[in-house]
Amino acid sequence: MTDILKIVQEFRIKGKPNGFEKTGSGHINDSYRIRISPEGSQEYLLQRINHHIFTDVPLLTDNILKVTKHISQKIHSGVSGVPFVGLSLIPSGNNIFFHKDEDGNYWRMFNFIEGSRSFDLVPGPELAYEGGIAFGRFLSLTSDMDATGLTETIKDFHNIETRLEAFRKVCIDDPCNRVAEAVKEIKFIEARADEMHTILSLGRSGQIPLRVTHNDTKFNNILFDSNNKAICIVDLDTVMPGYVHYDFGDAIRTGANSGAEDEADLMKVNINLVLFKAYSKGFLEIAGEFLTEVEKAHLAFSARFMTFIIGLRFFTDYLGGDTYYKTHFPYHNLQRARAQLKLVQSMEENASAMETIISDLCKKSN
Repeated sequence: MTDILKIVQEFRIKGKPNGFEKTGSGHINDSYRIRISPEGSQEYLLQRINHHIFTDVPLLTDNILKVTKHISQKIHSGVSGVPFVGLSLIPSGNNIFFHKDEDGNYWRMFNFIEGSRSFDLVPGPELAYEGGIAFGRFLSLTSDMDATGLTETIKDFHNIETRLEAFRKVCIDDPCNRVAEAVKEIKFIEARADEMHTILSLGRSGQIPLRVTHNDTKFNNILFDSNNKAICIVDLDTVMPGYVHYDFGDAIRTGANSGAEDEADLMKVNINLVLFKAYSKGFLEIAGEFLTEVEKAHLAFSARFMTFIIGLRFFTDYLGGDTYYKTHFPYHNLQRARAQLKLVQSMEENASAMETIISDLCKKSN
């Protein structure tokens, strides 16, 4: 077992580490809260980077450094206008902001945001509204950055062409003999594949701008204070060039879902229009100031698109033998995929209502 406190010593921290506890519920990295003596000292968050997914750790680190420094400068200059807290990477002993241990594992350390908490499910419209403000503010704080100054940490992360190509290949190869039992899901995906090229086509034709985007805007990547005010955006591994629809759509996927991401009872999985409206209201109050009309016009669709592409990824991983996402029981990825595809269906049934909500909110923000 890794000696966590030994790893901690590789970073330039203040105080003496006296314990740790595992924290977080992410699919990819392992995270540990590091306690420090004397009591009341700044605590830290140590993470083991999954270098099988993020294969270029120096490049990943460079992206995070650029974004966290930019946001921190904005916050310290008072641009954000609210008590938003920036993340800071802690330098390692050799000042490269990560450490590679003797087993070949990569580690990094952030400041721990004391008194913060996150939610896997949105407890109500007030929190959904705050979530919209939080990711709207993240996009606002990075809106003046040159997106081309960042590099893709995962190539073609939200590229629907690449994801569909991988899906179709694994259907043909069927390495685990799982295709026969998933014909219904395959037909569902193929029936919607053409429509799901919309965002990529808009970007390639120059109708929407390339922006610095978070690309993994699950609701539990927002930290809240004790008054339930959003104070920080975390999990910056996938911050890279993208389209605003990736961030808005994924936030709705997790933040306005009546069920869990891996809900087994599909009757519980539906788009919650109350939460959708609350999140959208908060988001557009901030982001509405700089988004283009074409970007705004495709926000409602983006929720369906991002739910589709994440469901497609879960399903592709299941067919391929569960090699990407952490799973906690057999068929976990299939269960995740079915929940996402059910949410797509619910969004289709409520598409008109979602479009009207966005349209009305945009009129109010103009």
